[in-house]
Amino acid sequence: MQHDIVIIGGGAGGLELAARLGRRFGPGDGRRRVLLIDRSIFHLWKPSLHEVAAGSLDSHQEGLSYPILARRNHFSFAFGDLIGLDPANKTLTLGEIRDQDGAVLVAPRTLTFKTLVLAIGSGSNLFGTPGAAEHAHLLENVADAEAFNKRLTAAFLAAAYSDGRTMNIAIVGAGATGVELSTELIEGHDELSAGLTEGQKFDLAVTIVEAAPRILGGLPERVSAKAAHALEEKGVRLLTDAKVQAVHADRLDTSRGEVPADLIVWAAGVKAADANRDLGLTTGRINQFVVDDHLRTSAPDIYAMGDCAEAPGPEGRPVPARAQAAAQQAAYLAKALSEPSRDPGPYVYHDKGSLVSLGGDRGVGSLMGNLGGPNFLIEGLIAKWAYMALHLDHHRAILGVRRTAILALSRLLHRRVSGRLKLH
Repeated sequence: MQHDIVIIGGGAGGLELAARLGRRFGPGDGRRRVLLIDRSIFHLWKPSLHEVAAGSLDSHQEGLSYPILARRNHFSFAFGDLIGLDPANKTLTLGEIRDQDGAVLVAPRTLTFKTLVLAIGSGSNLFGTPGAAEHAHLLENVADAEAFNKRLTAAFLAAAYSDGRTMNIAIVGAGATGVELSTELIEGHDELSAGLTEGQKFDLAVTIVEAAPRILGGLPERVSAKAAHALEEKGVRLLTDAKVQAVHADRLDTSRGEVPADLIVWAAGVKAADANRDLGLTTGRINQFVVDDHLRTSAPDIYAMGDCAEAPGPEGRPVPARAQAAAQQAAYLAKALSEPSRDPGPYVYHDKGSLVSLGGDRGVGSLMGNLGGPNFLIEGLIAKWAYMALHLDHHRAILGVRRTAILALSRLLHRRVSGRLKLH
């Protein structure tokens, strides 16, 4: 069966686009015309991965089933991973699906399309650093976050039964992911320690290593300074102007000396998959699909959005890889693809500011660049609430207001009963 619009990738942008189109076309036409394909069977908002990694969020409780979302939003869903694309003949190939024992469940499939939207995201940039691929944990998807959490849980257990032990965690990259992960780790350790005997308590030392002169380099300097002060108050060591030269199983070699580490997380840089270069479309320096101001790739009727797209942005720079950009592009393409006879005009990225969670009731960020200038600063509990509102707004786009309210209340009550830290 051929679908008019095929969307590859069910992240923040791809899923919101499928939901918007499905609802616009209605129950009958939506399922027939719109197909979403993803390599996972459930969706989790990517900015929440650091919480899964730290154990403060249960991915199975927070995750949303794609088939159920498809039914509620009137689109179709298929499980699969893109391995080939023929732009000229408008066909794509999905790889085989195997079970945990390696047995083939579903053979490779070839699908045809009229319009294709690539929303396959991007990953971390290791910059060719020796040992990074072997010894550093990435947080690119739910599986990565869960794998790190298992290692973290085992390391916590080992440290609790070692006399006078300090557990060292090194985070490479002081963007939002690295900063937010550090606070979740500190608060998780504090909650765990409160329930241990004096003989089981251990120290946790978290170091963030950043090559730039300051943390949160994409945010205004005032925001960066506020966040740095909050992290240092929590005991996080900030090592800026430090380039990682090599990664080992037990340490980082940096331009400013060695950093001991029992666990290492790489949260620096953005780079799309190398395989993108083999799909017959023009790609840029970091393997993103080059698109014009209508999000069109170099092939007719193929669009790209979100982190996998190099879209023209403000001041001649590409649109940044942020969830808000993906959401804006989803809204733009929903209008463009549902009314193909009408030109929606060029896509224009609107920076609505950035927010960073600093744990507990603390946050910091800049909001609405057109209100009070580009450095309109909010912090504390207000910033934390605004940060939570961003997450809820994504859920509202795919669940609706009533179900989002129920989900938020359920998560709050569950955390009050079970505690912040989940040791699975």
